[in-house]
Amino acid sequence: MNLRMLMLALTLATGSQASLADDKPTGKDVESKVEDAGKTIGSYTIAERDKAIKSAQKALADMDARLNRMEKKLGAEWDKMDAAARKDAQATMKALHRQRNETAAWLGKLQKSSAESWDEVKGGFVKSYEALRQSLARAG
Repeated sequence: MNLRMLMLALTLATGSQASLADDKPTGKDVESKVEDAGKTIGSYTIAERDKAIKSAQKALADMDARLNRMEKKLGAEWDKMDAAARKDAQATMKALHRQRNETAAWLGKLQKSSAESWDEVKGGFVKSYEALRQSLARAG
C-alpha cells in the first residue's frame, strides 16, 4: 500500500467516523477552522498582540493534535505498509515536523516582537502556518 493510498484511506475513515456523530466536526469543518485561524492571526494589530499570541498558540496546538492523530494512524497501519510506503511515510512525517518546528519558531518571534517588527513577524508566522496547514491537508 503506498502512502497516498494509506493517507486517503485514513482521511476517509476519519471523515466517516466524524460524520457519524452529530457533535463531532467533519473534516471540512476542521480544515475551515484551521484556515480561518491563519486569517484571524494575520488581522491582529500590535495592540491586539495578546489575542494574536493566544490564537497562534491554539492554532499550533491544533496542528500538533493533527500531527499526533496522523502518527497514530500511520502506526496502526505500519505493518500493512511495504518498505517504500514506510520510507515515504517517514519522510513525510519528518518534513511535517520540520515545518511545525519552523512555525513554532515564528510563534516565539511573535511573542518577542517589537511594535516596529510586528507586521513582518506576524506575516512570517502566518506564512509558515499556512505552509504547514497546506502540507497537512495534502498529507491527509
